[in-house]
Amino acid sequence: MFYSNNPLIKHKTGLLNLAEELGNISQACKAMGMSRDTFYRYQQAVAQGGVEALLKQTRRVPNIKNRVDEHIEQAVVKF
Repeated sequence: MFYSNNPLIKHKTGLLNLAEELGNISQACKAMGMSRDTFYRYQQAVAQGGVEALLKQTRRVPNIKNRVDEHIEQAVVKF
């Protein structure tokens, strides 16, 4: 059984627990309205990093603020 007080991952642990309780992944996924692929992704995340690995991981590339070189910035400011 997996437990978490974090509301962001509570439904994910609920799916894993339901599948364990029912002994049938397909039925658990159907009852929760999720795909089996999603279940296996959650299961793999828990196996690799524990329950906390279920926190949403962003796929975004970090957005570093657009910066110009210091000398160009100073030239614009002087202008």
